[in-house]
Amino acid sequence: MSTESTQIHNIGYRNYEGPRLGRAYARRSLFSQSLRGAYGLGRSAKSKVLPMVLFAVMCVPAAIMVAVAVATKANSLPVDYTRYAIVMQAVIGLFLAAQAPQTVSRDLRFKTVPLYFSRPIERGDYVQAKFAAMSSALFILTAAPLLVLYVGALLAKLDFADQTKGFAQGLVSVALLSLLFGGIALVISAITPRRGFGIAAVIAVLTITYGAVSTVQAIAFDQGSTGAIAWLGLFSPITLIDGVQTAFLGATSAFPGGEGPSTGVGVIYALVVLGLIAGCYGAMMRRYRKVGL
Repeated sequence: MSTESTQIHNIGYRNYEGPRLGRAYARRSLFSQSLRGAYGLGRSAKSKVLPMVLFAVMCVPAAIMVAVAVATKANSLPVDYTRYAIVMQAVIGLFLAAQAPQTVSRDLRFKTVPLYFSRPIERGDYVQAKFAAMSSALFILTAAPLLVLYVGALLAKLDFADQTKGFAQGLVSVALLSLLFGGIALVISAITPRRGFGIAAVIAVLTITYGAVSTVQAIAFDQGSTGAIAWLGLFSPITLIDGVQTAFLGATSAFPGGEGPSTGVGVIYALVVLGLIAGCYGAMMRRYRKVGL
């Protein structure tokens, strides 16, 4: 019989002596990971297809408009900076429906949220990182074509001051849109861990509200009740943004007959937008208060 020798290895355990990066680093890392994930970066090739296609769909029309303006030596761009996101709202809705559930519902479905909170990161940090990431991803989607329009306008030798002013107004508009739409989509997606339900719910909320408000506005315009058109715009996210930029950013209203809100009514629009953004953040905080406990 052969005997086997037994050895005991003392591998030892030592305390970690390196730098402790803390909550701020963890929050930034979660933000970066979530932002990259919204465009499929760091994920499979299949995950990159839809966000990249939608990004191209947003930018290609702007590039075509620029090419036409340069070739024809036009005196202005075919569409205002503040109008572009309104025209392309269907693409924005598809992007949100696809990526907002991916941002939050996967953590809920696979029950990984408690793992985040076992680290030096609190619920407020998680919500802030996810909210900022979704809003930033949407801002990139909506601001990129505006940049294409602006660069093209300068190449076409359009008035620098006018184009810079319009570009700045457009950036303010899409920044508000990104915060509002991103917040709404995240709240809807965080309700259910099932991604399919989240996708359907986001599409339904964004399209049904706009369709209903636009229909009622058109009826009011046909019946001569033009004073009601501006107030009806308070009940849809996209018409809220339209109203704010009409009142304060010099945009032309997309409401029937161009009956946008006055400055006084525009203040109410701005308050409703800010209230909804704050409300979405509060709803996210409440949603994650007891997750995993």
